[in-house]
Parts: sequence; structure tokens; C-alpha cells
Amino acid sequence: MREPTFLILTALADGPRHGYGVIKDVSELSAGRITLLAGTLYTALDRLTAEGLVEPDHEERVDGRLRRYYRLTDTGRTALAERAAELQRAARIARTRLRANPGTA
Repeated sequence: MREPTFLILTALADGPRHGYGVIKDVSELSAGRITLLAGTLYTALDRLTAEGLVEPDHEERVDGRLRRYYRLTDTGRTALAERAAELQRAARIARTRLRANPGTA
């Protein structure tokens, strides 16, 4: 799972969000390193929907514009949890190796 996908799923982990909310959360979660454009986000959401990881939740009209909200599916929640555990294990190994050989840098 690539980092943008991980961050999109993370943005949806605590409840449904509309596209702009996901874009904002991804930027905050990545400390500004990742800025999703709307087209990129909706392409990713379409792919994640096809993969069964997210699904549309509801729509609302705000100032004449339609906002579609997305949420994680159970499969998406499981995939996110598994990837988070993999990253945690990898980080633990990296910290252990760094402590074992602090180097000269």
C-alpha cells in the first residue's frame, strides 16, 4: 500500500469525509508533504471503492454544490490496520538497528 492510499484510508478511519476533508486531512497527516489534487483523490477513491476498501456514505448539497462523503468498509479498516502494524514493525526494527550501531554521523 502506497503512502497516499494509507493516508486516505487513515483520513476516513474516524468517520465519513467529503473530498475536500480528505485532502485537508492527508495534508495534515503528512505534515504538508503530500498534497492531493481533486482529480488524483477522486481517481484514488474510485479505485479504493472498486477494491472494496471504501464506499460512498451519503451526499449533501452545500451552496449549490454536491458533496459526496466516503467511509471505510470493514475490509478497508482491516487493510489499514494491517498496514499500520507492518509499518510499526518496520519502524521498531529500524530503531533497534540504529541503537545497535549508532555510527559516526
